[in-house]
Amino acid sequence: MNDYEAGRLNLPFVGIATFGKRPYVGDWSAIDADVAVLGAPFDFGTQFRAGARFGPRSVREASTLFSFGHAGAYDHEEDATYLPKSVRIVDIGDADIVHTDTAKSHANIRAGVQAILAAGALPVVIGGDHSVNIPCIEAFEGQGPIHILQIDAHLDFVDERHGVRVGHGSPMRRAAEKPWVTGLTQVGIRNVSSTAKDGYDAARAMGSDILSVRQFRALGPEAVAARIPAGARVYVTLDIDGFCPSIAPGTGTPSHGGFLYYEVLELLQQVAKTHDVVGIDLVEVAPDYDPSQSTQILAAQVLLNFLGFIFHARGAR
Repeated sequence: MNDYEAGRLNLPFVGIATFGKRPYVGDWSAIDADVAVLGAPFDFGTQFRAGARFGPRSVREASTLFSFGHAGAYDHEEDATYLPKSVRIVDIGDADIVHTDTAKSHANIRAGVQAILAAGALPVVIGGDHSVNIPCIEAFEGQGPIHILQIDAHLDFVDERHGVRVGHGSPMRRAAEKPWVTGLTQVGIRNVSSTAKDGYDAARAMGSDILSVRQFRALGPEAVAARIPAGARVYVTLDIDGFCPSIAPGTGTPSHGGFLYYEVLELLQQVAKTHDVVGIDLVEVAPDYDPSQSTQILAAQVLLNFLGFIFHARGAR
């Protein structure tokens, strides 16, 4: 008897919009899952257009589109079924955000990621602006070395701007300073960026491999994934503005010339095949700038596909 014949249908437009309509776990000491999704609705780090505080809510709602209750998602191109019921995903809600208090808000995000790691689950954090990556990476202290793959239009390697060191232009600089971060692969960086030349020089001096969209296209996803050191445990941070605003306009700092869907998808699929992915955040979805809602649908689709690739690859190893 399939899900449609047993119990309620629970169609996408019905019920509470947890991520993928997976179970909600409000007690962070009782997480028992392979994946735990945490919302980080914080956007005080933005320098221009705010609104990413509504990103987690919008991505969760969009994710219900992919929650029809089938026994996993069959991909006829790969002849593979992704995210079967054996992959346990839970939604643990949002970290508490204290308005105007960056330090406390970031500490609460870090506590959520630490709770996920303590439970042995893969953390998936939905932002929020890109500054939420800072507490996410801090939560990996004592968890062993990690390499960061960043997909983004902007380098985000500003050391300090107007006295601010934890804004959304600084997360990769703060990450590179951590002794447990062994290197960064920064892909999609292009055009007029938020980081000056000295930031690029510092990034390369601190171990960054920087590729534009055009450089990525010249190399291809397999070659780019191969630039990540063999055996590295990879944390992926995906800024939605890494995509072209023609398909992802719902973001505070859009930058033309970005990735199309399959370019990012194929890179993530290749990384899942070749490396152990230990954490994910997806940031900068600001839904009010996209009345079509396609940005948050893209975000949800990328996350679910990436999780499918990760656990399919783990089963194949």
